[in-house]
Amino acid sequence: MGKMTLAQKIGQMVQTERLSITPEEVKRWHIGAVLSGGGSCPGDNTVQDWVDMNDAYWAASMEEDDGHLAIPVIYGVDAVHGNSNVTQATVFPHNIGLGAARDPDLLEKVAQVTAREILATGVDWTFAPTLAVARNSHWGRTYESYSEDPQIVSSYSGRFVDGLQGNLGTDSVVSCVKHWLGDGGTTDGVDQGDTRLAEEELIRLHAEPYLPALEAGTLTVMVSFNSWMGEKCHGNKYLLTYLLKERLQFDGFIISDWDGIDYLSENYFEAVAMGVNAGIDMFMVSEHWQPFINHLTHHVTRGTVSMQRIDDAVRRILSVKVAFGLFDKPRPAERYWSNHASFGSQEHREVAREAVRKSLVLLKNESGLLPLAKKQRVLVAGKNAHNLGHQCGGFTIAWQGTSGNDFVIGGTSIWEGIQQLAPEAVLSHDGSGRDADPAQHDVAIVVIGETPYAEGMGDIRTGDDVIVQAGSQINGLLKVLEPYGNTMVLADLHPEDLETINTIAATGIPVVTVLISGRPLVANRELDASAAFVAAWLPGSEGQGIADVLFGDENFSGKLSFSWPENPENRKNVGDADYDPLFPYGFGLTY
Repeated sequence: MGKMTLAQKIGQMVQTERLSITPEEVKRWHIGAVLSGGGSCPGDNTVQDWVDMNDAYWAASMEEDDGHLAIPVIYGVDAVHGNSNVTQATVFPHNIGLGAARDPDLLEKVAQVTAREILATGVDWTFAPTLAVARNSHWGRTYESYSEDPQIVSSYSGRFVDGLQGNLGTDSVVSCVKHWLGDGGTTDGVDQGDTRLAEEELIRLHAEPYLPALEAGTLTVMVSFNSWMGEKCHGNKYLLTYLLKERLQFDGFIISDWDGIDYLSENYFEAVAMGVNAGIDMFMVSEHWQPFINHLTHHVTRGTVSMQRIDDAVRRILSVKVAFGLFDKPRPAERYWSNHASFGSQEHREVAREAVRKSLVLLKNESGLLPLAKKQRVLVAGKNAHNLGHQCGGFTIAWQGTSGNDFVIGGTSIWEGIQQLAPEAVLSHDGSGRDADPAQHDVAIVVIGETPYAEGMGDIRTGDDVIVQAGSQINGLLKVLEPYGNTMVLADLHPEDLETINTIAATGIPVVTVLISGRPLVANRELDASAAFVAAWLPGSEGQGIADVLFGDENFSGKLSFSWPENPENRKNVGDADYDPLFPYGFGLTY
């Protein structure tokens, strides 16, 4: 640091998106980090393409001359359920399913496999795990949360960091726990809304899961878009500097979320100072990184941001790079795991398949219909039966996920998994179940539910007044995205699902319903019309894990980590007064 100019220091505090910067610009502006936004990939999105890209950025950052110090750039991705940005990756169940598994040992294995598939692409850093405690399933990021109960999240957080970071050696990537703080507690579940809790409750519900992760040595923490009691977390010095850095003694670096400071003020120049002075060390600036650098330089010159604050940020960033051994690692193309044959391997997929099996929750099994016999004549129907994109959900290949089977390569749809175990199974020709025939089919498996979404585009908002209220509570700007729907009632959100179940049930064929969803939904009518009902969450790429359990090769073991509502007004969490869900937290049948 003694050799660094102000320009070199401020450059280290910037992370920008790959489409906004060239390797040459990384060198010229001394940039500290680059990332891929959701769906942003090099070339044809192959592992080799990723390695080549990272190698080019690294090489540029390491060219030393009179105007530039050799400080390796660090590259980050949202590998939140496997390295799901990349074609042919192993895609794990989203966190909501892993929460139902109640298995910390499994979580560490998932993290280790994820780390290896990140390393295969030459990447160093993942913005994971998410430690949100989702308290209202209207929130579009509910599936990123392990549970409504901080105990489950706490039992996983340290183990997941251990699985990613290990001994910070050859097999390790940098973890980033997120989003600090209270993202899962916003009023009405509004994404980026306001969490209105006394500090004691904020810490008990939302900060507790971070403690094992900090103890495990997570090197980075991401700030949350939400506000706490009206104040944006991105500008909240109390939460960032006092609570996290001083009281909890976090000595890694804090990174903003995507353009997170933009919402602190309509004046971007002011917003830059607010974020830096609050305690953010590195800034995720998707495009306008040059104005950010210019603004911060002017603030230091004017004295509105102190040199001491700049030095603290840069010291933290460089310390993380040193701790991770980034200065000593060979270039990405020459690293042990780069372009490794284990990427998307059967060995990795078996870990994901185990995670799928353990995540399934059996909610109903009338007359012991399940497990099914492999020789039964099974009709498979429903829009999500043969759709890898739908079963993987958001943050898979693209930010909002995909539909169909053309993008998630190397996985197995739920139908394909059933087909492997039950040779007499047939797929409904258009998914509707109108071809159901008791003379030809003994039982039907109907796979229904949500389609992919991410972040605010997954919110359920009952009306515009919800957003108006959220905006009125917040000191700053609110980014509003089009929501997924306006009701938690599945039959209203997706009437085609109930229609498929009823069409088949009307013929007398018993129906096993498998629900794909990023949250518990009010599904009373679908439950009533089904002989058996399975919550499968968002299982990822290995659909055969569902078939393993439906046909009895494995038993159900998953237990609800979220309370299952009986009606849309049911918003109580375990431990709340007047708690009376349809299925309580911890519920789950077995054979």
